[in-house]
Amino acid sequence: METVAPVLVIVVLAVVVMLVSAPLRARTSAGAEDRDAERRADLEAAKEDKYREIREAELDFRTAKFSEADWRALDRELRGEAMEILHRLDALGPRGEGPDRYP
Repeated sequence: METVAPVLVIVVLAVVVMLVSAPLRARTSAGAEDRDAERRADLEAAKEDKYREIREAELDFRTAKFSEADWRALDRELRGEAMEILHRLDALGPRGEGPDRYP
């Protein structure tokens, strides 16, 4: 019986600490979600900018501002950069969820 009392006190203290610290843990989680949402918005904007650059380069090629070799090199580079942005978006996971929440 003498060892039950200290164990009971430790368990009660652990429960109290968990209850008191729950709002602090929730704020940290919400902050991470805000950062992910901001990062996603930045990456979405970068993706749209890169797509625009690809379309503009194609238009420049069609209007004879670039040779075919120059256009292909630029197109390859721009598409590689677009793929990197898409990979970074994929790493964030589905919209509103983190990368560890895949089904």
